[in-house]
Amino acid sequence: MNLMNTALDGYSKRNEAINNNISNVNTPGYKKNKVSFEENLKEQLNMSNSLKLNTTNSRHIGFKNKQINTDIKITKDNSYSTRNDDNNVNIDVEMANLTKNTMLYNAIARQVSNESKKIRNIIREGR
Repeated sequence: MNLMNTALDGYSKRNEAINNNISNVNTPGYKKNKVSFEENLKEQLNMSNSLKLNTTNSRHIGFKNKQINTDIKITKDNSYSTRNDDNNVNIDVEMANLTKNTMLYNAIARQVSNESKKIRNIIREGR
């Protein structure tokens, strides 16, 4: 559930960034924002599925479960500009990204809702 909540936060931040990019499509000199969090989320998911060792003696070799950074990174894309006014927002690309991001957000939100229903059902003992 924590990973899904982090994913929802990331998709929400990306939605804000894309909407900001779309709002500034005609602003001279504006550079679009990008949001990245998937790689850190994948690493966290791999770590949560990895082997966890229980040590019963101080001389046993233990496994240190290091925490992976799941921070959401917002960066400016200064790499290129396709327009004379130095604005690098392409409205068609941003609209496609907005659609994709919305679909991913909705899919994760449905999963969170389904998990919550399962937990409520368990608490009510199936009644």
